[in-house]
Amino acid sequence: MNAVHSKPPLGVIRILEVCANGYESALAAQIGGAKRVEFCDNLAEGGTTPSYGQIALAKKNLTIEIWPIIRPRGGDFLYSDLEFNLMKEDIKICKSLNCNGIVIGILTADGHIDKPRCAELIELAKPLPVAFHRAFDMSNDMNKALEDLIDLGVVRVLSSGGANSAIEGADVLAQLIQKANGRISIMPGAGINKDNIQELMLRTGATEFHASAKSFVNSQMIFRNTQTKMGSIEDEYQYELTSVEKVRALVKLITGN
Repeated sequence: MNAVHSKPPLGVIRILEVCANGYESALAAQIGGAKRVEFCDNLAEGGTTPSYGQIALAKKNLTIEIWPIIRPRGGDFLYSDLEFNLMKEDIKICKSLNCNGIVIGILTADGHIDKPRCAELIELAKPLPVAFHRAFDMSNDMNKALEDLIDLGVVRVLSSGGANSAIEGADVLAQLIQKANGRISIMPGAGINKDNIQELMLRTGATEFHASAKSFVNSQMIFRNTQTKMGSIEDEYQYELTSVEKVRALVKLITGN
């Protein structure tokens, strides 16, 4: 659809959260006008907990809200006792660095929200607020999962409506937002860009949006060994960073400014 820079209704504040894969991306999000970052590493795996140094530098030098994801690995959201203990230690670090909040997501083997473990992490995180990431979309019943998260006191849930992208799940997101009725924020995310964000606003009624707003940066290496690889990505001579221009364009579209 064609972009229309319409201002939100009086009293409605729309904000953008950026999935930032490090300090440089968080800085780009801040410059572009985003409200906060879901701070992570390893975007290709859906985001894992960033390093102490990344969080410390961001909190020292930036004013944007920093919400690290507490996720010890990629893959599913069923964690061993060892992984759960790692999550608790990372939350302690986030508290010590005065982060603005944290983002968690734990499921049981049968696809329910793991309420006991989530409650333990939420209690440990206090006074930091807690959001829930797209583990929500992998639950076996999103309506029940929503009520579980509200009961736990989670302030916000990131969701694509259980679809591959937020625009594909827009109708479900609209239903979830209506069901939530202000008790928790439903934040659409996955595949959001300047070409679909206004349609998503109209179809869902959401006021918070999540995007990586990333671009690929080409390596400055002159010598390139094309005979071997260090990881699983297709091209190791480029990397992803949040784009100031893409953030700025999204912020303009949702705020009208």
